[in-house]
Amino acid sequence: MTVFFIGAGPGDPELLTIKAQKTIARCPVCLYAGSLVPEEVVAGAPEGARVMDTAPMTLDDTHAEIVAAHAKGQDVARVHSGDPSLYGAIAEQIRRLKAEGIPYEIIPGVPAYAAAAAALGQELTVPEIAQSIVLTRMSMKSTSMPAGETLENFARTGATLAIHLGIRALREIERQLIPYYGEDCPVVVAYRASWPDQIFLRGTLKDIREKVRAEKITRTALILVGPALAEVKDFRDSALYDPETPHVLRPKVKVS
Repeated sequence: MTVFFIGAGPGDPELLTIKAQKTIARCPVCLYAGSLVPEEVVAGAPEGARVMDTAPMTLDDTHAEIVAAHAKGQDVARVHSGDPSLYGAIAEQIRRLKAEGIPYEIIPGVPAYAAAAAALGQELTVPEIAQSIVLTRMSMKSTSMPAGETLENFARTGATLAIHLGIRALREIERQLIPYYGEDCPVVVAYRASWPDQIFLRGTLKDIREKVRAEKITRTALILVGPALAEVKDFRDSALYDPETPHVLRPKVKVS
């Protein structure tokens, strides 16, 4: 018996990995986060499987289901949105599994920032403009952030920021970021990326809050901030394919 923590991706069932799809199809117990994972993702569970939406359940509730499945020797598909390594709340579940000797495996999924970048049709790491992405969140009513992990500290790097759980804190995000990025810094709000009703709002730190308010977006949105989000045309090519930059698979050819 094994508990499989499965990343369902951002929402589009077709972004589910083949391994995830096959695992769901053979697990007699399937627990999925229904508030963020569409039913189509778990529609492939075997006939007669125990499929439960964990949105209204507590950690004790879900663990009890896993323990019951373990007693019966039944594999469990524990389906989370995006990639479970990021804000998947799996650490506390794994702690309990280890304490009781219940085996588990993690199957990664497509994270929301990757789905958003794909939908926008652009790269987030543009040469000499931005080469780092910071995945972070606002604390709001959720768990507090560790000391030092502040937007101001991340902003000092000039990296592209992917801010989760922050759509209701745009005023605070503006306050903290404008001194470092400037009020004209590009911002993209990705609402339900890859879902049929997805919305992408482009703006700046100065005007994005009004645009979000006009669309009445209050949850399930990712905020991307940084100069790499601009439609930049004047940037150097990556050294990856530069004929003047040799590497072990492409030694520089000497011209005689």
